[in-house]
Amino acid sequence: MSKYDKILQKILLGRSDANILFSDLCQLLIRLGFEERVKGDHHIFTRIDIEEILNLQPKKGKAKPYQVKQIRNLILRYKLRDNNYE
Repeated sequence: MSKYDKILQKILLGRSDANILFSDLCQLLIRLGFEERVKGDHHIFTRIDIEEILNLQPKKGKAKPYQVKQIRNLILRYKLRDNNYE
């Protein structure tokens, strides 16, 4: 199981939303096909086939729990998978 599979599993289980590294979350979103643009500390993720825009900011190097929950809901709603396996 790869590092990103473990992070994805952690996010989907929802047991440690406050303990996800922000950089890992960003890399996971890129692997899921999102494009990233950065303005200051705001990391904005978009994907052509997804209506929602994700606007994420780190907090002491970690992802904010409510943003992890938002991403979990998005992954489940759109049944997102790692582009490397599709």
